[in-house]
Amino acid sequence: MSNRAQFNQIPLGLYTAEERARRDTTIWTTVQGVLAPLQFIIFVISLGLVIRYLVNGTGYDVATWSIIFKTIVLYVIMITGAIWEKNVFGQYLLAPAFFWEDIFSFLVIGLHTGYLWALFTGALTPNQLIWLALVAYASYLINAVQFVLKLRAARLQRATFSEVRV
Repeated sequence: MSNRAQFNQIPLGLYTAEERARRDTTIWTTVQGVLAPLQFIIFVISLGLVIRYLVNGTGYDVATWSIIFKTIVLYVIMITGAIWEKNVFGQYLLAPAFFWEDIFSFLVIGLHTGYLWALFTGALTPNQLIWLALVAYASYLINAVQFVLKLRAARLQRATFSEVRV
């Protein structure tokens, strides 16, 4: 193996040179880049509807539908994110570069799924459901911050990598 090939195998931050190249060429990077901000917009709207229900006691149905819609989008981004990880890192989830983000994503998915289960089985009252949704939303927000920090680190890595190559 040449020195150049060895250098390409050593991760400079989040990605090896090959992983970075795969990340930059896969359509799944674009898909994630579209879905992540879309999901955040849906989250903000839904959060507003949930808070409106808590404050005014009205709009439960629309708040519920917004939570269901947000959960569906969450499932889509989780599935496409797993495909992205497979394309970039060679495994569907828990790649070392995103291990803790993925672990926390399981909690987020679990809470949202728990909400759907409780809604469809009638296991919780409307107020309990709304509070469960808020807990799920808090976990989503923490997870979103994890990914934003990771994205920022990747950008800093790219800037550092560009400076090293110059």
